[in-house]
Amino acid sequence: MYTEDDFIMISALQHYVYCPRQCGLIHVDDVWNENLFTTRGNILHEKVDTDTYETRGTKKTVRGLRIHSFRLGITGRCDVVEFRETKKGDEIMPVEFKSGEPKEDIRDKVQLCAQALCLEEMLNTNISHGAFFYGKIRRRNIIEIDDELRTQTENIINAVREIISKKIIPTSEYSSKCRNCSLEDICQPKAMNKRKLNAYIKELYTP
Repeated sequence: MYTEDDFIMISALQHYVYCPRQCGLIHVDDVWNENLFTTRGNILHEKVDTDTYETRGTKKTVRGLRIHSFRLGITGRCDVVEFRETKKGDEIMPVEFKSGEPKEDIRDKVQLCAQALCLEEMLNTNISHGAFFYGKIRRRNIIEIDDELRTQTENIINAVREIISKKIIPTSEYSSKCRNCSLEDICQPKAMNKRKLNAYIKELYTP
């Protein structure tokens, strides 16, 4: 069990999946920079994170709910949590709003799974599904919170905790993702790519 002093932000998990170095720069060096993608996300979340709730029929919608898990040592905030009354009992589903579209990697799913794990601990319940609403495609995607995703999420939590606790800034490996990263100018992934740099130096001095 962890204390509040040990908590890491759920957002760090998404940063780690996208790029471990990005995670280190943000959550160890406290570096941040805005670009078009982060600004779009901020605008969307300003509309969602309102700390309000409403009830319609058998569904109660809570916005901006603060969550945590002492077992995993994580904390964050849900865009929306839906509570539905059914014949089988109450069903709880976290809903995350994204300005873009579904990702090829698991960064969004890990974030949503971490929210579900927190809600399960706080409310002593089981959550089988979560949902995303993607602004670019204007529809809801529902995902299953299965055992594989839970294991992946807990492994990533452990990896992020090691980076933060040991104050590690992972090395960079330039890829196409770097062009969309708001920290590209700070990170300098091309300049930091030691393998390519060593190859370049070797080529300079090779007859």
